[in-house]
Amino acid sequence: MLAVALLVLLCASASANSIQSRTSSYSGEYGGKGGKRFSHSGNQLDGPITAFRIRVNRYYIVGLQVRYGTVWSDYVGGTQGDLEEIFLHPGESVIQVSGKYKSYVKQMIFVTDKGRYLPFGKASGTSFNAVPLHPNTVLRFISGRSGSAIDSISLHWDTYPSHCNTC
Repeated sequence: MLAVALLVLLCASASANSIQSRTSSYSGEYGGKGGKRFSHSGNQLDGPITAFRIRVNRYYIVGLQVRYGTVWSDYVGGTQGDLEEIFLHPGESVIQVSGKYKSYVKQMIFVTDKGRYLPFGKASGTSFNAVPLHPNTVLRFISGRSGSAIDSISLHWDTYPSHCNTC
């Protein structure tokens, strides 16, 4: 009888571990195949996304830099075009990214949980609309390909850790 009870307890424990909810998801890759890969996966440890610097010209998105907490990521992309900078409000998060692409990323529109739309670039090309697969998750970091422009973009979604002081 004790063996049966231990077996039931062991099975229940293994079953509970396998049911853990998943919160991360991935959207992309939107754009062309050129350029060199980049990833901000390590930057998310600096805190939530708090600002964007995006360089645009009249045809596409040339470069980007993202602020995580109070730390800016490395700049990726080219140097030609106008640099635009937008800060999120305290506690504000990106919950959707849409845009246009062809061989390069031509447009990105960041939508926040406060109802703000933050557009960059030109509206031409193939459309994309990226949202997280799981509820209560937000944009955690960006990856993609870049050279003289942003060739492609991928979006990574998740919750913030419960110990995040700047979220």
